[in-house]
Amino acid sequence: MRPRCPRLKRRKEKSAIAYTSVIPVHRLNNAIDYALDEKKCSRRANEDSLESALHKARNEDKSEQDLFASACGCTCETAFEDMCRVKAMWHKEKGVQGFHLVQSFAASEVTPERAHQIGLEFADRLLHGNFQAVISTHLNTKCIHNHIVWNSVSVKDGKKYRSNAKSYITEVRRISDALCAEHRLSIICTEKSEQVVRPYAQWLAEQNGAPTWKTPIQQDLDAAVAVALTWKQFLRILERQGYAFRFDRKHPTLILPGSGRTVRFKTLGMRYTPETLQRRILYPKPAHRAGKEQTPVRRRLLLSGKKPHRRRTGLRALYFSYLYKVGALPKKPRYISYAVREDIRKLDRRIEQAEFIFKNHIADRGQLAAIRQKAEDEIAVLIKQRQKLYRYEPKSPQIGVCTAQLKKLRHTVKLCRNIEIHSIEMEQRLQSARLEEQQKKEDPQKEARNRDNHKGR
Repeated sequence: MRPRCPRLKRRKEKSAIAYTSVIPVHRLNNAIDYALDEKKCSRRANEDSLESALHKARNEDKSEQDLFASACGCTCETAFEDMCRVKAMWHKEKGVQGFHLVQSFAASEVTPERAHQIGLEFADRLLHGNFQAVISTHLNTKCIHNHIVWNSVSVKDGKKYRSNAKSYITEVRRISDALCAEHRLSIICTEKSEQVVRPYAQWLAEQNGAPTWKTPIQQDLDAAVAVALTWKQFLRILERQGYAFRFDRKHPTLILPGSGRTVRFKTLGMRYTPETLQRRILYPKPAHRAGKEQTPVRRRLLLSGKKPHRRRTGLRALYFSYLYKVGALPKKPRYISYAVREDIRKLDRRIEQAEFIFKNHIADRGQLAAIRQKAEDEIAVLIKQRQKLYRYEPKSPQIGVCTAQLKKLRHTVKLCRNIEIHSIEMEQRLQSARLEEQQKKEDPQKEARNRDNHKGR
Protein backbone atom coordinates (compact mmCIF):
# COMPACT_ATOMS: atom_id res chain seq x y z
CA MET A 1 0.00 0.00 0.00
CA ARG A 2 1.45 3.32 -1.09
CA PRO A 3 1.69 6.11 1.49
CA ARG A 4 -0.57 9.08 1.13
CA CYS A 5 0.97 12.41 0.28
CA PRO A 6 0.65 14.94 3.12
CA ARG A 7 -2.08 17.45 2.31
CA LEU A 8 -0.65 20.79 1.30
CA LYS A 9 -1.93 23.94 2.99
CA ARG A 10 -1.98 26.04 -0.15
CA ARG A 11 -2.71 29.72 0.18
CA LYS A 12 -5.79 30.91 -1.70
CA GLU A 13 -4.75 34.51 -2.18
CA LYS A 14 -3.26 35.59 -5.50
CA SER A 15 0.10 36.47 -4.02
CA ALA A 16 0.82 32.82 -3.17
CA ILE A 17 4.37 31.74 -2.53
CA ALA A 18 5.93 28.42 -3.50
CA TYR A 19 4.67 26.77 -0.33
CA THR A 20 7.17 24.52 1.46
CA SER A 21 6.78 21.97 4.24
CA VAL A 22 9.35 19.56 5.71
CA ILE A 23 8.27 16.17 7.10
CA PRO A 24 10.55 13.75 9.02
CA VAL A 25 10.48 10.30 7.41
CA HIS A 26 10.71 6.97 9.25
CA ARG A 27 9.86 4.78 6.23
CA LEU A 28 12.31 6.03 3.66
CA ASN A 29 11.44 3.51 0.94
CA ASN A 30 7.76 4.55 0.96
CA ALA A 31 8.66 8.24 0.66
CA ILE A 32 11.03 7.56 -2.25
CA ASP A 33 8.46 5.38 -4.03
CA TYR A 34 5.84 8.09 -3.66
CA ALA A 35 8.13 10.86 -4.90
CA LEU A 36 9.28 8.85 -7.96
CA ASP A 37 5.83 7.55 -8.92
CA GLU A 38 5.71 7.86 -12.73
CA LYS A 39 1.94 8.31 -12.68
CA LYS A 40 2.48 11.60 -10.87
CA CYS A 41 5.74 12.95 -12.30
CA SER A 42 5.31 11.92 -15.95
CA ARG A 43 3.68 14.11 -18.58
CA ARG A 44 2.54 11.07 -20.54
CA ALA A 45 0.69 9.63 -17.57
CA ASN A 46 -1.37 12.83 -17.39
CA GLU A 47 -2.14 13.19 -21.10
CA ASP A 48 -5.86 12.64 -20.53
CA SER A 49 -6.27 16.03 -18.89
CA LEU A 50 -7.45 19.01 -20.95
CA GLU A 51 -4.40 21.02 -19.89
CA SER A 52 -2.05 18.31 -21.17
CA ALA A 53 -3.93 18.11 -24.46
CA LEU A 54 -3.69 21.85 -24.99
CA HIS A 55 0.00 21.78 -24.06
CA LYS A 56 0.60 18.94 -26.53
CA ALA A 57 -1.20 20.88 -29.25
CA ARG A 58 0.99 23.92 -28.66
CA ASN A 59 4.23 21.93 -28.39
CA GLU A 60 4.53 19.40 -31.20
CA ASP A 61 8.24 18.95 -30.54
CA LYS A 62 8.66 15.33 -29.38
CA SER A 63 12.03 16.02 -27.79
CA GLU A 64 10.54 17.80 -24.78
CA GLN A 65 10.97 16.22 -21.34
CA ASP A 66 8.38 13.63 -20.28
CA LEU A 67 9.58 12.36 -16.87
CA PHE A 68 10.48 14.90 -14.20
CA ALA A 69 12.60 12.89 -11.76
CA SER A 70 16.26 13.39 -10.82
CA ALA A 71 18.71 12.20 -8.19
CA CYS A 72 21.71 13.66 -6.36
CA GLY A 73 24.46 11.39 -5.00
CA CYS A 74 22.55 8.30 -6.08
CA THR A 75 20.35 7.00 -8.92
CA CYS A 76 16.57 7.04 -9.10
CA GLU A 77 16.47 3.26 -9.59
CA THR A 78 18.62 2.38 -6.54
CA ALA A 79 18.05 5.45 -4.33
CA PHE A 80 16.80 3.53 -1.28
CA GLU A 81 19.62 0.97 -1.39
CA ASP A 82 22.24 3.71 -1.85
CA MET A 83 20.93 5.64 1.14
CA CYS A 84 20.82 2.51 3.33
CA ARG A 85 24.44 1.77 2.37
CA VAL A 86 25.53 5.20 3.61
CA LYS A 87 23.66 4.70 6.91
CA ALA A 88 25.34 1.32 7.44
CA MET A 89 28.74 2.80 6.63
CA TRP A 90 28.36 5.40 9.42
CA HIS A 91 26.44 3.01 11.78
CA LYS A 92 23.40 5.29 11.93
CA GLU A 93 20.49 3.09 10.92
CA LYS A 94 18.19 4.17 13.78
CA GLY A 95 16.05 7.27 14.28
CA VAL A 96 14.73 9.49 11.52
CA GLN A 97 15.61 7.91 8.18
CA GLY A 98 15.19 10.96 5.97
CA PHE A 99 13.22 14.10 5.22
CA HIS A 100 10.46 14.80 2.71
CA LEU A 101 10.04 18.35 1.46
CA VAL A 102 7.02 19.47 -0.57
CA GLN A 103 7.27 22.65 -2.63
CA SER A 104 3.98 23.73 -4.17
CA PHE A 105 3.48 26.54 -6.70
CA ALA A 106 0.43 28.64 -7.49
CA ALA A 107 -1.81 27.32 -10.26
CA SER A 108 -0.69 28.18 -13.81
CA GLU A 109 2.35 30.08 -12.50
CA VAL A 110 5.14 27.71 -13.65
CA THR A 111 5.71 25.08 -16.32
CA PRO A 112 6.84 21.55 -15.35
CA GLU A 113 10.32 22.23 -16.73
CA ARG A 114 10.69 25.43 -14.74
CA ALA A 115 9.32 23.90 -11.55
CA HIS A 116 11.72 20.97 -11.82
CA GLN A 117 14.64 23.31 -12.42
CA ILE A 118 13.69 25.25 -9.28
CA GLY A 119 13.52 21.96 -7.35
CA LEU A 120 17.04 21.01 -8.48
CA GLU A 121 18.42 24.42 -7.53
CA PHE A 122 16.58 24.26 -4.21
CA ALA A 123 18.08 20.86 -3.32
CA ASP A 124 21.57 22.02 -4.33
CA ARG A 125 21.44 25.17 -2.15
CA LEU A 126 19.84 23.43 0.82
CA LEU A 127 21.93 20.24 0.94
CA HIS A 128 25.18 21.44 -0.73
CA GLY A 129 25.75 17.92 -2.08
CA ASN A 130 26.25 16.53 1.45
CA PHE A 131 23.09 14.39 1.43
CA GLN A 132 21.73 11.96 -1.15
CA ALA A 133 18.40 13.11 -2.54
CA VAL A 134 15.74 12.42 -5.17
CA ILE A 135 13.86 15.33 -6.75
CA SER A 136 10.59 14.92 -8.66
CA THR A 137 7.90 17.23 -10.04
CA HIS A 138 4.31 16.02 -9.77
CA LEU A 139 1.80 17.04 -12.42
CA ASN A 140 -1.27 15.17 -11.19
CA THR A 141 -2.90 18.16 -9.46
CA LYS A 142 -3.94 21.68 -10.50
CA CYS A 143 -0.91 23.09 -8.70
CA ILE A 144 2.43 21.76 -9.92
CA HIS A 145 4.60 20.79 -6.96
CA ASN A 146 8.02 19.34 -6.23
CA HIS A 147 8.91 16.47 -3.90
CA ILE A 148 12.44 16.29 -2.49
CA VAL A 149 13.37 13.29 -0.34
CA TRP A 150 16.88 13.17 1.12
CA ASN A 151 18.90 10.91 3.38
CA SER A 152 19.17 11.94 7.03
CA VAL A 153 22.87 10.91 7.13
CA SER A 154 25.54 12.91 5.32
CA VAL A 155 27.67 11.18 2.72
CA LYS A 156 30.76 13.25 3.58
CA ASP A 157 30.98 13.20 7.40
CA GLY A 158 28.13 10.95 8.62
CA LYS A 159 26.45 13.77 10.53
CA LYS A 160 22.65 13.85 10.64
CA TYR A 161 20.55 16.61 9.15
CA ARG A 162 18.84 18.71 11.85
CA SER A 163 15.38 19.96 11.02
CA ASN A 164 13.67 22.42 13.38
CA ALA A 165 11.80 25.71 13.34
CA LYS A 166 15.02 27.72 13.16
CA SER A 167 16.42 25.77 10.22
CA TYR A 168 13.08 26.09 8.43
CA ILE A 169 13.04 29.89 8.77
CA THR A 170 16.75 30.51 8.15
CA GLU A 171 17.35 27.89 5.46
CA VAL A 172 14.32 26.27 3.80
CA ARG A 173 12.05 29.30 3.66
CA ARG A 174 14.86 31.75 2.88
CA ILE A 175 16.15 29.65 -0.04
CA SER A 176 12.63 29.15 -1.41
CA ASP A 177 11.92 32.89 -1.25
CA ALA A 178 15.22 33.69 -2.96
CA LEU A 179 14.51 31.23 -5.80
CA CYS A 180 11.01 32.63 -6.28
CA ALA A 181 12.47 36.13 -6.54
CA GLU A 182 15.11 35.00 -9.06
CA HIS A 183 12.50 33.28 -11.23
CA ARG A 184 10.07 36.20 -10.83
CA LEU A 185 7.46 34.21 -8.96
CA SER A 186 5.19 35.84 -6.40
CA ILE A 187 6.25 35.95 -2.76
CA ILE A 188 3.92 36.54 0.17
CA CYS A 189 4.94 39.41 2.45
CA THR A 190 4.96 38.70 6.19
CA GLU A 191 5.97 40.84 9.15
CA LYS A 192 9.69 40.78 9.85
CA SER A 193 9.02 40.14 13.50
CA GLU A 194 6.98 37.01 12.75
CA GLN A 195 9.38 34.10 13.17
CA VAL A 196 6.87 31.24 13.16
CA VAL A 197 4.81 29.80 10.35
CA ARG A 198 1.07 30.23 10.94
CA PRO A 199 -1.72 28.10 9.47
CA TYR A 200 -3.60 29.83 6.69
CA ALA A 201 -6.91 29.94 8.62
CA GLN A 202 -5.21 31.68 11.55
CA TRP A 203 -3.32 34.07 9.27
CA LEU A 204 -6.55 34.97 7.44
CA ALA A 205 -8.44 35.53 10.71
CA GLU A 206 -5.70 37.83 12.00
CA GLN A 207 -5.68 39.76 8.73
CA ASN A 208 -9.46 40.27 8.99
CA GLY A 209 -9.30 41.20 12.67
CA ALA A 210 -11.31 38.14 13.70
CA PRO A 211 -10.60 36.44 17.04
CA THR A 212 -8.65 33.18 17.13
CA TRP A 213 -8.04 30.58 19.85
CA LYS A 214 -5.12 32.74 21.03
CA THR A 215 -7.23 35.85 21.60
CA PRO A 216 -8.63 35.09 25.13
CA ILE A 217 -5.20 33.93 26.33
CA GLN A 218 -3.54 37.07 24.98
CA GLN A 219 -6.24 39.21 26.65
CA ASP A 220 -5.59 37.52 30.02
CA LEU A 221 -1.84 38.13 29.67
CA ASP A 222 -2.37 41.77 28.65
CA ALA A 223 -4.69 42.35 31.63
CA ALA A 224 -2.14 40.80 34.02
CA VAL A 225 0.66 42.96 32.56
CA ALA A 226 -1.50 46.08 33.06
CA VAL A 227 -1.93 45.53 36.82
CA ALA A 228 1.29 43.68 37.73
CA LEU A 229 4.19 45.56 39.21
CA THR A 230 6.73 42.75 39.03
CA TRP A 231 7.13 39.40 37.29
CA LYS A 232 6.17 37.50 40.46
CA GLN A 233 2.95 39.49 40.77
CA PHE A 234 2.21 38.79 37.12
CA LEU A 235 2.51 35.04 37.70
CA ARG A 236 0.38 35.18 40.85
CA ILE A 237 -2.41 37.02 39.02
CA LEU A 238 -2.49 34.34 36.31
CA GLU A 239 -2.36 31.54 38.92
CA ARG A 240 -5.49 32.96 40.56
CA GLN A 241 -7.19 32.65 37.17
CA GLY A 242 -6.26 28.96 36.94
CA TYR A 243 -3.13 29.15 34.79
CA ALA A 244 0.01 27.15 35.55
CA PHE A 245 3.56 27.35 34.18
CA ARG A 246 6.49 25.15 33.16
CA PHE A 247 9.81 27.01 33.07
CA ASP A 248 11.97 23.88 33.38
CA ARG A 249 11.80 23.20 29.64
CA LYS A 250 13.70 24.50 26.65
CA HIS A 251 10.63 26.55 25.68
CA PRO A 252 8.64 28.01 28.63
CA THR A 253 5.07 26.69 28.59
CA LEU A 254 1.72 28.01 29.76
CA ILE A 255 -0.84 25.46 31.05
CA LEU A 256 -4.38 26.64 30.32
CA PRO A 257 -7.07 26.49 33.02
CA GLY A 258 -9.73 23.80 32.84
CA SER A 259 -8.51 21.76 29.88
CA GLY A 260 -4.90 21.41 31.03
CA ARG A 261 -3.77 22.06 27.48
CA THR A 262 -0.23 23.42 27.12
CA VAL A 263 0.91 26.20 24.82
CA ARG A 264 4.32 27.78 24.48
CA PHE A 265 4.61 31.47 25.26
CA LYS A 266 6.29 32.15 21.92
CA THR A 267 3.37 30.50 20.08
CA LEU A 268 1.14 33.35 21.27
CA GLY A 269 3.34 35.88 19.46
CA MET A 270 6.55 37.81 19.93
CA ARG A 271 4.84 40.19 22.41
CA TYR A 272 4.12 37.26 24.76
CA THR A 273 7.50 35.63 25.28
CA PRO A 274 8.69 35.70 28.94
CA GLU A 275 11.44 38.20 28.09
CA THR A 276 9.05 40.57 26.29
CA LEU A 277 6.42 40.29 29.04
CA GLN A 278 9.00 41.18 31.70
CA ARG A 279 10.11 44.16 29.64
CA ARG A 280 6.50 45.29 29.22
CA ILE A 281 5.98 45.08 32.99
CA LEU A 282 9.15 46.99 33.86
CA TYR A 283 8.85 49.60 31.09
CA PRO A 284 5.14 50.16 30.43
CA LYS A 285 4.10 52.57 27.72
CA PRO A 286 1.97 55.53 28.89
CA ALA A 287 -1.73 55.28 28.08
CA HIS A 288 -3.08 57.70 25.47
CA ARG A 289 -6.23 59.68 26.22
CA ALA A 290 -8.94 59.82 23.56
CA GLY A 291 -11.53 62.56 24.05
CA LYS A 292 -13.21 62.47 27.47
CA GLU A 293 -12.60 58.78 27.86
CA GLN A 294 -10.70 58.10 31.08
CA THR A 295 -7.82 55.63 31.08
CA PRO A 296 -8.13 52.76 33.56
CA VAL A 297 -6.30 53.16 36.88
CA ARG A 298 -2.91 51.55 36.60
CA ARG A 299 -1.23 49.50 39.28
CA ARG A 300 -1.21 50.88 42.84
CA LEU A 301 1.03 50.06 45.74
CA LEU A 302 -0.89 49.91 49.04
CA LEU A 303 1.84 50.78 51.51
CA SER A 304 -0.60 51.81 54.23
CA GLY A 305 -4.32 51.63 54.86
CA LYS A 306 -4.83 55.41 54.73
CA LYS A 307 -2.75 58.09 53.14
CA PRO A 308 -1.14 60.18 55.92
CA HIS A 309 -1.87 63.90 55.76
CA ARG A 310 1.40 65.00 57.33
CA ARG A 311 4.62 65.10 55.36
CA ARG A 312 6.70 61.92 55.37
CA THR A 313 10.18 62.05 56.88
CA GLY A 314 13.07 59.70 57.54
CA LEU A 315 13.09 56.19 56.12
CA ARG A 316 9.43 56.39 55.07
CA ALA A 317 10.13 59.44 52.93
CA LEU A 318 13.24 57.77 51.52
CA TYR A 319 11.39 54.62 50.42
CA PHE A 320 8.39 56.60 49.17
CA SER A 321 10.66 58.77 47.01
CA TYR A 322 12.68 55.80 45.79
CA LEU A 323 9.66 53.72 44.78
CA TYR A 324 8.32 56.74 42.93
CA LYS A 325 11.58 57.02 41.03
CA VAL A 326 11.46 53.38 39.89
CA GLY A 327 7.84 53.82 38.79
CA ALA A 328 6.13 51.70 41.46
CA LEU A 329 3.72 54.42 42.59
CA PRO A 330 0.70 55.66 40.57
CA LYS A 331 2.32 58.94 39.47
CA LYS A 332 5.12 57.43 37.46
CA PRO A 333 7.91 59.73 36.18
CA ARG A 334 8.30 60.06 32.43
CA TYR A 335 11.95 59.14 32.59
CA ILE A 336 13.42 56.56 34.97
CA SER A 337 16.91 57.65 35.94
CA TYR A 338 19.76 55.30 35.11
CA ALA A 339 20.98 55.61 38.70
CA VAL A 340 17.88 53.78 40.00
CA ARG A 341 16.87 51.81 36.88
CA GLU A 342 19.10 48.82 37.77
CA ASP A 343 17.13 48.40 41.02
CA ILE A 344 13.82 47.82 39.21
CA ARG A 345 14.58 44.11 38.95
CA LYS A 346 14.84 43.98 42.75
CA LEU A 347 11.50 45.70 43.16
CA ASP A 348 9.86 42.86 45.12
CA ARG A 349 12.53 43.20 47.80
CA ARG A 350 12.15 46.98 47.98
CA ILE A 351 8.36 46.75 48.25
CA GLU A 352 8.64 44.26 51.12
CA GLN A 353 11.03 46.58 52.93
CA ALA A 354 8.72 49.57 52.38
CA GLU A 355 5.70 47.66 53.69
CA PHE A 356 7.70 46.67 56.80
CA ILE A 357 8.69 50.32 57.43
CA PHE A 358 5.16 51.68 57.05
CA LYS A 359 3.61 48.86 59.07
CA ASN A 360 5.94 49.41 62.04
CA HIS A 361 6.01 53.25 61.66
CA ILE A 362 9.81 53.32 61.47
CA ALA A 363 11.09 56.89 61.13
CA ASP A 364 14.88 56.46 61.34
CA ARG A 365 17.64 53.90 61.64
CA GLY A 366 17.58 54.16 65.44
CA GLN A 367 14.07 52.68 65.60
CA LEU A 368 15.14 50.09 63.04
CA ALA A 369 18.07 49.02 65.23
CA ALA A 370 15.75 48.78 68.27
CA ILE A 371 13.37 46.44 66.41
CA ARG A 372 16.28 44.33 65.24
CA GLN A 373 17.77 44.10 68.76
CA LYS A 374 14.39 43.07 70.21
CA ALA A 375 14.04 40.31 67.59
CA GLU A 376 17.57 39.04 68.25
CA ASP A 377 16.86 38.85 72.01
CA GLU A 378 13.68 36.87 71.37
CA ILE A 379 15.62 34.54 69.06
CA ALA A 380 18.17 33.81 71.81
CA VAL A 381 15.38 32.95 74.28
CA LEU A 382 13.55 30.71 71.79
CA ILE A 383 16.75 28.83 70.85
CA LYS A 384 17.41 27.96 74.51
CA GLN A 385 13.77 26.95 74.96
CA ARG A 386 13.87 24.69 71.88
CA GLN A 387 17.16 23.09 72.99
CA LYS A 388 15.53 22.07 76.29
CA LEU A 389 12.56 20.62 74.45
CA TYR A 390 14.87 18.64 72.13
CA ARG A 391 16.64 17.24 75.18
CA TYR A 392 13.76 16.47 77.54
CA GLU A 393 10.63 16.36 75.29
CA PRO A 394 11.80 15.50 71.74
CA LYS A 395 8.25 14.68 70.58
CA SER A 396 6.64 17.85 71.96
CA PRO A 397 4.53 19.84 69.42
CA GLN A 398 5.92 23.01 70.99
CA ILE A 399 9.16 22.42 69.02
CA GLY A 400 7.34 23.16 65.77
CA VAL A 401 5.83 26.31 67.26
CA CYS A 402 9.27 27.54 68.33
CA THR A 403 10.70 26.78 64.90
CA ALA A 404 7.95 28.79 63.17
CA GLN A 405 8.52 31.75 65.53
CA LEU A 406 12.28 31.57 64.97
CA LYS A 407 11.80 31.60 61.21
CA LYS A 408 9.64 34.73 61.43
CA LEU A 409 12.02 36.53 63.80
CA ARG A 410 15.08 35.67 61.71
CA HIS A 411 13.34 37.06 58.65
CA THR A 412 12.70 40.27 60.60
CA VAL A 413 16.37 40.52 61.59
CA LYS A 414 17.44 39.93 58.00
CA LEU A 415 14.93 42.53 56.78
CA CYS A 416 16.22 45.13 59.26
CA ARG A 417 19.81 44.44 58.26
CA ASN A 418 18.98 44.77 54.55
CA ILE A 419 17.00 47.98 55.11
CA GLU A 420 19.94 49.52 56.93
CA ILE A 421 22.33 48.63 54.09
CA HIS A 422 19.97 49.37 51.20
CA SER A 423 18.72 52.67 52.62
CA ILE A 424 22.27 54.07 52.45
CA GLU A 425 22.61 52.85 48.86
CA MET A 426 19.22 54.36 47.97
CA GLU A 427 20.21 57.77 49.37
CA GLN A 428 23.33 57.74 47.20
CA ARG A 429 21.38 56.69 44.10
CA LEU A 430 18.69 59.29 44.66
CA GLN A 431 21.38 61.92 44.93
CA SER A 432 22.87 60.71 41.63
CA ALA A 433 19.39 60.76 40.06
CA ARG A 434 18.84 64.37 41.17
CA LEU A 435 22.20 65.39 39.69
CA GLU A 436 21.28 63.60 36.45
CA GLU A 437 17.91 65.38 36.28
CA GLN A 438 19.54 68.71 37.05
CA GLN A 439 22.07 68.15 34.28
CA LYS A 440 19.26 67.32 31.83
CA LYS A 441 17.55 70.62 32.68
CA GLU A 442 20.76 72.60 32.33
CA ASP A 443 21.78 71.12 28.97
CA PRO A 444 18.93 72.73 26.95
CA GLN A 445 19.65 76.08 28.62
CA LYS A 446 23.33 75.83 27.67
CA GLU A 447 22.42 74.95 24.10
CA ALA A 448 20.07 77.94 23.92
CA ARG A 449 22.77 80.29 25.23
CA ASN A 450 25.28 78.88 22.75
CA ARG A 451 22.85 79.47 19.88
CA ASP A 452 22.23 83.05 21.03
CA ASN A 453 25.96 83.73 21.25
CA HIS A 454 26.51 82.24 17.82
CA LYS A 455 23.76 84.46 16.34
CA GLY A 456 25.25 87.53 18.04
CA ARG A 457 28.55 86.95 16.35
